[in-house]
Amino acid sequence: MPLEPFSQSTPLTFGVELELQLVSLSDFDLTAASPDLLHLLSRKPFPGNVTPEITESMIEINSSVHSHYPALLAELQEIRDTLVAAGDVLNIGIAGGGTHPFQHWSEQKIFPKPRFEHLSTLYGYLAKQFTVFGQHVHIGCGDGDNAMYLLHSLSRYIPHFIALSASSPFVQGHDSFFDSARLNSVFAFPMSGRAPFMLTWSEFEAHYYAKMERTGIVKSMKDFYWDLRPKPEYGTIELRVCDTPLTVERAAALAAYLQALCSYLLERFDEPPVEDDYLVYNYNRFQACRFGLEGAITHPKTYETVSLREDILATLAKMEPYAAALGSQDGLKHLAAAAANGSDAALLRQQYEQQGSVEGMVHAAINWFRGERRFRRR
Repeated sequence: MPLEPFSQSTPLTFGVELELQLVSLSDFDLTAASPDLLHLLSRKPFPGNVTPEITESMIEINSSVHSHYPALLAELQEIRDTLVAAGDVLNIGIAGGGTHPFQHWSEQKIFPKPRFEHLSTLYGYLAKQFTVFGQHVHIGCGDGDNAMYLLHSLSRYIPHFIALSASSPFVQGHDSFFDSARLNSVFAFPMSGRAPFMLTWSEFEAHYYAKMERTGIVKSMKDFYWDLRPKPEYGTIELRVCDTPLTVERAAALAAYLQALCSYLLERFDEPPVEDDYLVYNYNRFQACRFGLEGAITHPKTYETVSLREDILATLAKMEPYAAALGSQDGLKHLAAAAANGSDAALLRQQYEQQGSVEGMVHAAINWFRGERRFRRR
């Protein structure tokens, strides 16, 4: 279908989507509980929204649209508490984390929804391997041109969000040696990667999307699995590289960081984005996935190699005036502590060492999502 017009939305409003794990409390493996959970949640008011995901061991929650971090955080905490209470009724655990550490993709069940069944037919085993869990953040844009400007200006900061959210070190029972192994599953899809370099909405609509639609490969923006993509029906851009964090507090802080960055970038103090910025994009993204906060990235303008952790901390400090204006200083402080002390991926590895089993690590992740234990670092 033709690309719909870019809807107007209030600039810098934001919302969060989180894909969550449904876990059996008997063996701590994933369990196909989403039909029962969704049925139970439909019987009473739910803050935000909850929907099925591609396999029955997952759900997705969506926040409302917010302007300020404290309200987003409060709603995510209310959603969490509602989910935990429903999970207790069904005797299932709910957890964050970008991958379940030992589930087997072949055992997953596709949720009976036409789009999911179509994707399973099209992509084969990749559809079930897509039982991975990510956080998406939407940022409101005043028009399509600002959306495209932000989309490409943010490319330099994509490694920040990968490293700060990384929570998928284990796959199929083994340490992958990646902090974010989840993204390797996403990269397998043919329409993943980055958006084409176009800075106006009219150019994107006429010279890219219209041609892609004529090929028959895509039918809507949903068919693109880009790291960042425009969402014209909402009037937003959508960041898609984050693993689902272990807590909703981390999820809200990541959204606040993206909002502050967009506020800064829209002032256009930095050099404008150019296509050559993407020369280092895949390398930097790999560094963040593989090494997390310990990675080293290449600056797209100067080609200087910088520590990812130091670059994140310097950028968080630079964003302080924007966070103050938006009321999100606490969110950025949360991320500064995470950058200094270690990611969720490091915490999961530490828990594995202490517990001696992947099952114990999942049990801990369930408790962290519930908010029952503070993060403890060595």
